[in-house]
Amino acid sequence: MRIEFTPGEIAGVLITAAVRYADHRGWLLECFRTDELAPDLAPKMAYVSLTHPGVARGPHLHQDQTDLFVFQGPSDFRIWLWDARPASKTHRRRHILTGGESNPIRVIVPPGVVHAYRNVGAVDGVVFNAPNRLYAGPGKKEPVDEERFEGVANSPYRLDEAE
Repeated sequence: MRIEFTPGEIAGVLITAAVRYADHRGWLLECFRTDELAPDLAPKMAYVSLTHPGVARGPHLHQDQTDLFVFQGPSDFRIWLWDARPASKTHRRRHILTGGESNPIRVIVPPGVVHAYRNVGAVDGVVFNAPNRLYAGPGKKEPVDEERFEGVANSPYRLDEAE
């Protein structure tokens, strides 16, 4: 059975501009502020990843974790989101957007939303993430809250450009 997704925004996903403050020294971008987040979204850790041009990360989902991604550049990323939450009013909706150098954005991805991104630029790209759960729990002693779909035959979560 093939699962179909409808294009559109997804309930619970928050996409906001990530404003760059620039001067003669360079620029500064606020990744998050606790006074702008609900308490249950407050980050428990943070990391930065570098992704080479043409390379994708995901698709995958978390059952409990909320991700707070910042796509700030260099490079641009194509971002895919699929609502896999059966009780959601936007269940089976897919949202595709671009963020990074040309459009600095924060994307908050709640549990149950499958997500992936690909570096669509010509240079290495950096992504910041501040999830509200520790990877593998305290001391890295718990199961990882992640279901991965890369390489899964007949996965409905495909990184195509059609919208």
